[in-house]
Amino acid sequence: MEKLFTERAHLMCPRMNFGIAMCVDHAFDAEGIKEAFKDLAEHHPFLRSVIWCDEKDNSYYYDLTAGSKIELAVNEEPLTGLDDPALLKTYQRLIGYEWDVRKSGMLKVIARRAEDKTIFLMVFHHLLADGRGALDLAEELADFYAENKRRPSAEEKLISSVEDMPKNSGLPFFSKKLVDKANKDWAMEHQTPLTYQRYIEFADKYVKQDVVKFSMTRASAEDLAKLDNESKSLNVSVNDLLMARMYHNDKTDKIIIAKDLRDSLPFYNKGALGNYSTAFSITIKDPSKEVGVIAKEVHKKVKKTVATPKDLYLILQCYAALTPEVLDAAFMAAKGQFVSKSAEFIGKQFFGFEEAKGCCLTNLGKIENKNIVSAAFIPPASPAMRKTLGVLTVNGEMITCVSER
Repeated sequence: MEKLFTERAHLMCPRMNFGIAMCVDHAFDAEGIKEAFKDLAEHHPFLRSVIWCDEKDNSYYYDLTAGSKIELAVNEEPLTGLDDPALLKTYQRLIGYEWDVRKSGMLKVIARRAEDKTIFLMVFHHLLADGRGALDLAEELADFYAENKRRPSAEEKLISSVEDMPKNSGLPFFSKKLVDKANKDWAMEHQTPLTYQRYIEFADKYVKQDVVKFSMTRASAEDLAKLDNESKSLNVSVNDLLMARMYHNDKTDKIIIAKDLRDSLPFYNKGALGNYSTAFSITIKDPSKEVGVIAKEVHKKVKKTVATPKDLYLILQCYAALTPEVLDAAFMAAKGQFVSKSAEFIGKQFFGFEEAKGCCLTNLGKIENKNIVSAAFIPPASPAMRKTLGVLTVNGEMITCVSER
């Protein structure tokens, strides 16, 4: 199975969970639900996998098991809809402890009745999929459950070396110097690598004490039309405008956003799970300006970053260039729970793990699906972020979900 390469950054970092909640236009059918997830597991190897370690070279990989590793709970007790407070309470329960991915799978699902429809809460570990991959899997589930419509199997192939990224996306000079120094310092420290067992014990305590609040908001048809009209009049995207509002309202000058790379990775197989996204930050000069002015500035900077491989792939190239053991220890070292100057530097200065100060927005975009009545993306609550917005528009309805410390 695939080894963790850039994905290793999600291994020893807590709160790497996120969710897709959706209401499917099909009557609650317990046996049909079980059959649908059985079918998904048969088509996706990662749904039958746990994460394991090759102790000889301290490498982690997806270990394929004999059967499905999906944790599925089918519950007859009804929900009133995605707005039912019980939904987010259930989500918080499922992420209220650190998942041990050596033992459990990377997808946990609750299925509930909703009058003549069915609600699914799918909670993912980032080692299983990114947001776009999770949404694709949710659509695959909805189509099979409602129509018995099957998709072909998709071979999993992840980024496995720097050669899988564009040749002109290598680390800039200054970033390379910092990474090289961290690697050299680690070697000089003669460190014993941080074990996953030690990490999981600390992370579980951290997650149980880490208070994160979640809320969900539906945009009215009037609000969505206004958003569309305003973005068109400014000649920016809806996402640019949403970011501009976040800068302005939250008084921040930097926002982290995610970017799907599927279309630019030639080895990606349509429908495969795994992580095929990157993230980058956009800094603006003055968040107190008018929202429209900020949106235009954001539009230019996002367009420039996406068109510049060195900027677009920066974080993935950092993951790839760092000694894996430095990456493993970055979070705990930043929290003072693992002694390593090199890992502490990376954890604090590269990833911002010392304190949750960052703001992030992930917009999964728009989809149309006749089998989905409504859906929401519940974003991860990375330990570096004080606030994250997750946005998803399905059949013309936009739902925003916020995770906030």
